[in-house]
Formats: sequence, structure tokens, C-alpha cells
Amino acid sequence: MPRREALKVVANVAVGPYSLIRVERGGLDPGVPGQFFMLEAPGRPLPRPMSLCQASSGELSFLLEAVGPGTRALAAVQPGQEINIFGPLGNGYRLDVEQPLLVGGGVGLAPFPYLSEQLGGPPAILGFRSEWHAEAAALVPNAEVVVEPTLVTELLTDTHDVFACGPEPMLEAVRELAPRAQLAWEAPMACGYGACYGCSVKIDGVLQRLCVAGPVLEAVA
Repeated sequence: MPRREALKVVANVAVGPYSLIRVERGGLDPGVPGQFFMLEAPGRPLPRPMSLCQASSGELSFLLEAVGPGTRALAAVQPGQEINIFGPLGNGYRLDVEQPLLVGGGVGLAPFPYLSEQLGGPPAILGFRSEWHAEAAALVPNAEVVVEPTLVTELLTDTHDVFACGPEPMLEAVRELAPRAQLAWEAPMACGYGACYGCSVKIDGVLQRLCVAGPVLEAVA
């Protein structure tokens, strides 16, 4: 069950251009890989949804990119500060597959360290816009890395059970090549549990509240 706690920041580590925020675990359940947590950004009115990146017995960590006021506020937190965190929320990845392959783009690799651990370290294909961004690939074991202009789809075949997370154009391309893929979509969220409808997006012509139906959806029903 999701719960809300104020958790102390243990560390804020730069990973290429990204920030890995490590917090005390408290009483929060890490949930299923691909689920998300709402992190309250200091000084901002609305929380931000973040996939769980890593989970240990005493800590949870979240990988983020500072692209707006909320994520910039989170990227600036210091050890000892407290962050209100609510979760786990939404639907994560289905893990009962035979040949897992992780496919990620940019900060979309965020749920993969935890997912990889749960799946026993499967192969991964990760794409980035620059070598600096690609430093984050070190968080995911057994990863093959490509940098633009090479795309992850150039290495992808429909012979694995694909778990994908990344920008929407990448997800659309992945599901063309791997129709059975599990895709983690992204949308702005204000509540995280379906009340505000702020994360409603049209997928295959149907409006979906990603915080309730997803964020992980099967490419083909």
C-alpha cells in the first residue's frame, strides 16, 4: 500500500548531467519496478513523479534530470534535508518473462537498476544524446550503449521480452519492432492516484490516466 513519509536525504550524487537522490527508506515499500513515487520539490506547489531507481535495505534512490523548476529544486537538495515522498503508485512491469531485454533512452533508464536487480541482470540497450549523458549507463549492468545519431532501435529485434522506458518517439518506435513490449510512458502528474486527470494521454486513440492505468502499458493488449 502507498504511504507518505518525510524522508531524510542521504546523498545527492551527480551522474553525468543527472542527479541521483538517495533518501532514507523509512517505512516505504519499494513496490514493483516501474511503479513511481511522488516527490515534493522544496518550495514548489506540486510534487513530481519519479521512478524508483535503486532500493536497498536502508535507502531508496531516484534518478532525475533538472529540466524545470520542480526538478531543479529536487536536484538542489542537500544531505540532511527532508523530502515528502508518497508511493509506490501506479502499475509496474510484469516480471514473468523468459528473455528480458531492457531498452532505455536518456533519463528513461531510471527504473532499470532496480528492474535489472529483480530480473537477475538481463542485457540492456541504452541510448543517449551525448557521451556525458551516457555516463549514467554505469548504473545498469550488462548494458550496450549507443550515442546519437545511433538509435536503440537499430540494435533491437523482436526476439526478446522488451521492457522499455524513454521519450515517446522512442517508445513508439520500439513497439513497432517489438509488439509485445512493456512500455513505461510519461506525463505530467499532480496527484499520482487518478483524481486530477492531469496525466491523461491518448494512446491508440483511447484516453488513459497514466497514474492509474500505467505508467507501464503493454504495447499490444
